Amino acid sequence: MKQDHQQFNSQFKELPAPLPIGERVIWQGKPSFKGLALRSFHIREVGIYFGVLLAWRLWSNWSQGVPARDVVISALWLIAPAISAIAVLAGLAWLFRRAACYTLTSKRVLFQFGVALPMTMNIPLSKITNAALKIHRDGSGDIPLGVSDGKRVSYLLLWPHIRPWRLRAPEPMLCALPDAAIVAAKLSDALGGQPAPTAVALSASANRNLVSGVTANSPSTAAA
Repeated sequence: MKQDHQQFNSQFKELPAPLPIGERVIWQGKPSFKGLALRSFHIREVGIYFGVLLAWRLWSNWSQGVPARDVVISALWLIAPAISAIAVLAGLAWLFRRAACYTLTSKRVLFQFGVALPMTMNIPLSKITNAALKIHRDGSGDIPLGVSDGKRVSYLLLWPHIRPWRLRAPEPMLCALPDAAIVAAKLSDALGGQPAPTAVALSASANRNLVSGVTANSPSTAAA
C-alpha cells in the first residue's frame, strides 16, 4: 500500500487520505491540455469567430475604398482582443489541468479538482450504473460515468469534469484522457470485479459513444 502511494504521488497529486487496507491504486492521470482547451474552453471556435470578424472588417473597409494603411490599423484593433481572449482561455485550460487529477482504485473513482478551492469527489465503483468511452480525432477520449444518484452531483461544481449538457442527470467524466482506451480497459476490469450486478463493459468508437449499463444496488454517491 505504501509503495502504491510513493509510485503515484511522485508524478501526480497526493491522495487526500491514505487508502484503506485492501484498496489499491490501479491508475492515476490528468486530462490533456489540448483536449481541455479545444472541447471545454472552445479555443478553436473562438479563433474562428474572430477570424470571421477580421475577414469581414478587412473586406468591408477595402470595398469602401479605405486606404490600405487604415485597413491594417483597423485589423490590428481586432487582432489584439482576439489574441487576448485565446490567451486567457489557454491559461484557464492550463490551470484546470494543473488542478485536476483522476484516480482509479480497486474500490472507487476519485476526482481531485478546483483551481481556487481544491475539492475531492469519491464515486464508489458499486455506485456506477453505466459508463461510456468516446475517442476524439486527436486521440484523446472521455469516459462519462453514470451514478445511481445523479442529483447529488453538481454540474457547475464539477465542470469541466462532467458530461456536457446532462443537466437533469449529471454524469462525472474523466475528460480529455490521452490514454482513454487503456483507462477504459482498466475501469472495465475493476467494475467487473465488483459484486454483482455492478459490472459495466466499455467499448470504444471514434465517432460515437457505446454505453452499456446495469442497475446499481445503492442510490448514493460518496463525495468529499
